[in-house]
Amino acid sequence: MKQVWRWVRILGGFVLVFLGILGLFLPFLQGIAMIIAGLVLLAAEFHWARRLLAWMRAKWETARAPRAD
Repeated sequence: MKQVWRWVRILGGFVLVFLGILGLFLPFLQGIAMIIAGLVLLAAEFHWARRLLAWMRAKWETARAPRAD
């Protein structure tokens, strides 16, 4: 049963990432939110997804930091 949930999580993650990429071009889908949700699911299984999620989190923190102009 554990293997089944693993494959469901992997498939769901890839589907969400794919829909998120489509959502970047289609106005009725939330692209970034779906990509992040898909990466969260995939991060449990794949190192590249953990790295990409950490990179996105670092970019978000940099964008939110106040500028000292």
